[in-house]
Amino acid sequence: MTSKELRGGVEMSNLDQPLFDGAQATKRDLVDYLEFAGERLLRVVRGRPLSVVRVRPGQEPFMQKNLPKYTPEWVPRTQVWAESSRREITYALCDDPRTLLWFGNQRAVEYHVTLFLAERVPEPTHLVLDLDPSPGQTFGDAVAGARLIRDALAADGLAGAVKTSGSKGLHVFVPVVPGIDVEDAAAATRAVAARAERIDPSVGTTAFIREDREGKVFLDATRAGGATVAAAYSPRIRPGVTVSFPLLWSDLDNVTPADFTLRTVPELIGANDPWESEMPAPQQLPQDLIDEGHTIPVARVQAMHEGKRRARARREA
Repeated sequence: MTSKELRGGVEMSNLDQPLFDGAQATKRDLVDYLEFAGERLLRVVRGRPLSVVRVRPGQEPFMQKNLPKYTPEWVPRTQVWAESSRREITYALCDDPRTLLWFGNQRAVEYHVTLFLAERVPEPTHLVLDLDPSPGQTFGDAVAGARLIRDALAADGLAGAVKTSGSKGLHVFVPVVPGIDVEDAAAATRAVAARAERIDPSVGTTAFIREDREGKVFLDATRAGGATVAAAYSPRIRPGVTVSFPLLWSDLDNVTPADFTLRTVPELIGANDPWESEMPAPQQLPQDLIDEGHTIPVARVQAMHEGKRRARARREA
């Protein structure tokens, strides 16, 4: 008979099962961490359509956007039209500790949110730049890419906060004032990446096609519109259960993503919330940044056309 516990008003089951292969942690460790992260994580995800990555015993991890039918009625939710699938999706709104713990009991390890609030779809609250090292590169290379982004932002009077992705790279978040058009925000994100690449093209690249990156850090400007991003303080399904962790810019040379796990984070930050304290106030985007971005093709569309062109060239050859 399976023993059950009540945690934060949620009946938990199988807490002592391993979380996933290589986790070196149990489901109990996940729930303990979610209780600790609590309001810090909730401040990041509250009011935003939530996607989670769950991992069941013996199965591959899977992303869940649509809430399952067995979801309790007390879990807040919102409906958002998905252009890609041409349907409405019912997302959870993880606004309170009980909902967060319910997801933990569902073995939801990763928490990914939109860049807009449900009440203000699709108006973005942040620009996001994702620094992704190429194969063979190190976290130090991602740091070098993030500094290019910081310098490009600073040249326009802008600032951002930085965190580990929980995988091998970094995310830079740039908070923006309300009322910015979603296409303008996407354009500005592309322009920031392009300007960062121009600062030192030997370090960073905006090439969307992997084979064109030449071993450089990818300055990924595609996290815009309806894209989601791993929330600050979200665990990740990685060896040791790393956590997407907020950093001071001055700390980047002294850490690695593996430093931040379910077990280490509580001791590292105590009662502090560096994501809140290090996040700049919302900023107005310069018009020249937006205008430049609108001259830059959307990476995925450009890559699709280039892929077709290359395939045609190979056939003709």
